[in-house]
Formats: sequence, C-alpha cells, structure tokens
Amino acid sequence: MSLFKRNKKEVKEKQTASAAKRYEEGLSKSRNRFKEGLFSLFGRGMKISEDFMDEIEAFLYESDLGVDICDMIMEKIEEESRKKELMSYEDIQTIIAGIFSYMFKDDDLSIPIDKHHPCVILVVGINGAGKTTTIGKLASLYRSQGKKVLIVAGDTYRAAAVEQLDVWARRAGVDIIKNLKAKSPSGVVYDGVHAGISRDSDVILIDTAGRLHNKSHLMEELDKIHRVIKKVIPDAPHETLLVLDGSIGQNSVVQAEEFTKITPVTGLIVTKLDGTAKGGSMIGIRKKLDIPVKYIGLGEAIEDLREFEPKKYVQAMFEELQN
Repeated sequence: MSLFKRNKKEVKEKQTASAAKRYEEGLSKSRNRFKEGLFSLFGRGMKISEDFMDEIEAFLYESDLGVDICDMIMEKIEEESRKKELMSYEDIQTIIAGIFSYMFKDDDLSIPIDKHHPCVILVVGINGAGKTTTIGKLASLYRSQGKKVLIVAGDTYRAAAVEQLDVWARRAGVDIIKNLKAKSPSGVVYDGVHAGISRDSDVILIDTAGRLHNKSHLMEELDKIHRVIKKVIPDAPHETLLVLDGSIGQNSVVQAEEFTKITPVTGLIVTKLDGTAKGGSMIGIRKKLDIPVKYIGLGEAIEDLREFEPKKYVQAMFEELQN
C-alpha cells in the first residue's frame, strides 16, 4: 500500500473513531439510564416471572420508548424465554438492542445534495425545537463537505430568528438571504431561491415559521412557500426536514403528526439528545411516524449535529454490549 493510501486510510479510521466517540459521549445520559434501570431489575437474581415481566414493562414505559416499541420488546422477551432460559442482564440488553437495530434497517438516510443543483431543503419545526441553530449547523456540515451553501431566512414573524440565523450563517461561513422588513415569508423564499441559482449554490436551506398554535395560517404559509419554490424549480423542495426536540420524548410525536398533516416530511432531525436521559425515545418517534431520522443533535457546538448512523447509535446506547 502506498504512503498516500495508508495515510488516507488512517485519517478515515480516526474520523470514524472520533464519530463513534462523539455518539457515545452525546448519548451518555441515555446509556447510563438504561444500564442503571436494567441492572436494578437484576438485584434479586433474574427469573422470568410475571412480576419480573411487569417490572421490565414499567421500566420500558418510563424510558419513553412508546407503546408500540414496548410491546415489541415484551413480545420478543417472552418469545426468547420460551426457547431458552434467560439468565442475565446481557440477555435482555441483547434483545432490546436487536429491536433498536431492526427499527432502522431499511431507512433511506441519504440527502439528495448531489442529485440536484441547487438542492433545496425546507426545514420545519415549532419554535423552541432548535430549528434555527440546526439550520446553521447543517450549513456548516455541508460547507465542510465542500458545498456552496445559501441560507434563506424565511421565518419573517420573529426578528430574533432572522438575527440568530444571521449569526449562525457567519459562524458557518455561508451566505444568507434575509429581509427584516418583509412580512411575507414566501417573498423572501422566492428571492432566496433565485439568489441561490444566480450564485451557483449547491444547497439552499430555507427556514420557516413554527407557530403551531395557528395551524390553518401555518398551513397556508407553507403551501404558498411550496408554490413559489416550484415556480422557480419545479421539482423542489428536494427534501423537507422536521426538527424535533428529543428532550420532550413522545410529546414530540404530537408535534410531528401536526406537521405531517400540513406538509410532506421526508426526514427527521432529533435535537438535544445530549441533555436528556430519553435518547431511546427516538426509537418510539421513528416507529410512530414511519419517517427516517437523518440527523441528530449531540451538543451545542457547531460540529455537534451529526448524520444519523444507526449502527453507531445502537453501539452508543449499548456500549458495554458492543465493545
């Protein structure tokens, strides 16, 4: 192997190891909660019984996995216990990890950046979910991949959102289209898409308002934004990403269901997973919505938005099992 290829391989291995470590660090609270919760059930020695199954079920519900995933895990434990005697913490952990892996096995995690020029990405989500900061982090991520990125500040109802997005654009080193005096989001979006074309942008990231308290008005706004985008680029937007706050667990499902009634959603971004002990709630969200998770937020730093990698996620949630 040539020195160049060897060095390139070493760099890639270091990047892979670093990504895995960040997953483990970012999900440490969730992992520790799972370990402590499961271990506590084995204090009196394990024996599959009605009482033990009740304790396992209660623990799973408290972990905010959602009803469907809890039922899947309980059914699998009962099925495996009929095949062999389950004696250890590792036996149960293996079953849970297997369910987690199964949930993501057929997901399309790709973003069609290289299939469209420019690739138009619409970002939606309620205020407070981390939508604005996530757009800035997405811009930084795509720029690090060598893409020319343009942000469009389409949330014209909150001046603070435009100002915050402007700060993130500068931090990410990308251009931004904004108009603090604009009252119509669709007008800013129309100008932004045209600007993205004229500036030969690879990616156009569009922020939107997130006021679910007035769903009919939000629906009208998003519908108009879709129409003006298609006037310029008929097959756009090419991706619509919904930002959800992972710290509120299953409550975010309600928000997501409301948005999917308003606009087609192609992928999820689950934020704030580093500050919650409910990292497993993402499994329930994925099951309930049947929408792939494409990015996760593991911290406040600009590099802490990560492309979702199911294998690394499961390893991070069950570190002792996988290492």
